[in-house]
Amino acid sequence: MASNTKLDLNTVMDGLGHGILIFDNDGKLTTDNLASRTLLGKDLELIRKDGWDAASTLFNATQTNPEKTIESIRDAAYRSEKPVRFYTLLNGEYVPCWAAAIQGEGGEMHLMITIDMPDWSTITNLLDRFRSEMEDAIQSTQGHIDLITQTIKHNEGGTVEQLAKRITGFTRLISIHMARVGRLMEMLKRMEEIRTGEIRDNARKRRKKIDIENYLEDFIEELDEISIVDPETDAQDHRSRLTVEGASGVYVAASSHYLTRILHEILRNAIMYSMKATPLKITVTAKDKLVQFDITDEGYGIRDSEQDRVFNAFERALQPQIMGEFGYGLSLYLCKHEVEAMNGQLWFQSEETVGTTFSFTLPAWQDEAAASSSSSDSDAT
Repeated sequence: MASNTKLDLNTVMDGLGHGILIFDNDGKLTTDNLASRTLLGKDLELIRKDGWDAASTLFNATQTNPEKTIESIRDAAYRSEKPVRFYTLLNGEYVPCWAAAIQGEGGEMHLMITIDMPDWSTITNLLDRFRSEMEDAIQSTQGHIDLITQTIKHNEGGTVEQLAKRITGFTRLISIHMARVGRLMEMLKRMEEIRTGEIRDNARKRRKKIDIENYLEDFIEELDEISIVDPETDAQDHRSRLTVEGASGVYVAASSHYLTRILHEILRNAIMYSMKATPLKITVTAKDKLVQFDITDEGYGIRDSEQDRVFNAFERALQPQIMGEFGYGLSLYLCKHEVEAMNGQLWFQSEETVGTTFSFTLPAWQDEAAASSSSSDSDAT
């Protein structure tokens, strides 16, 4: 049964999880809500006072592209029947926004700007994890150094070989701690790039034509020269396990910097979560204006009940084989953002005890677009 109670519009607006700003045709701010007051703080006081001029100053503060100024967004919203998506930098965070034209009862036009409330609990969790990891690494490293010192001091009667064996064990433990801290620092840097929105600009600036056949030949050649898996994972010959199909004559418009990072992360999971020497395969398929990469393993697979967790930050499948390997549960979350920054999509299919295929698409290189590409699209790696 419908209620006859009428809700106050201001109460409804204050209950929204998005900031709302509505300007009339003269540029005066007519409406704002609790979320916008929380997001904008004292900047909102200026917008209330000076209207659109103050809003323009705020939203254009870091904008250098004339096609992406708030005025251009406003004009596009007036021409469109749908809201127009744009991004702005607020308080050091890259915040998604919408602009929409609204017609009043008298036919006058208003502009509504909607500002998403960012949720950066992930980066807060990462900082907490980083702090804890650093504290553990420092304490453990200092303890191992003390043990090395004591071992050298009290090695009376021991052979050089015995001393070397003991010290080698301690230094390996130190190396493991340092490698994990280094990986976490890299993840923190990647997270900050996503948080500030720099990832999209960087992906655009680094975009170039990549010959996938040549690229993958170099990529595989370098596999045994770098550390992909955690130091405690058994050493393996990665190259002998890996085959490539379908790469000939395929070109993508992407950043080799991000592509290499994404492939490393997916292969890292495939290696760590499968039996040694089982095959790994990269299949490349050209589909219209997209190129699809499939990375397939014959590993432990992911249970159906765990599959919703795969792209969530700091969540790992709770299967014993997976929990037995060291990890932060963050790499695929980062990869998803990095693929999307290059205008692609990332997904997977998996069956427990059978294996997993992670797939992602990237735009195919189109020669007719090359002439219109700016010099800033060259790869910066």
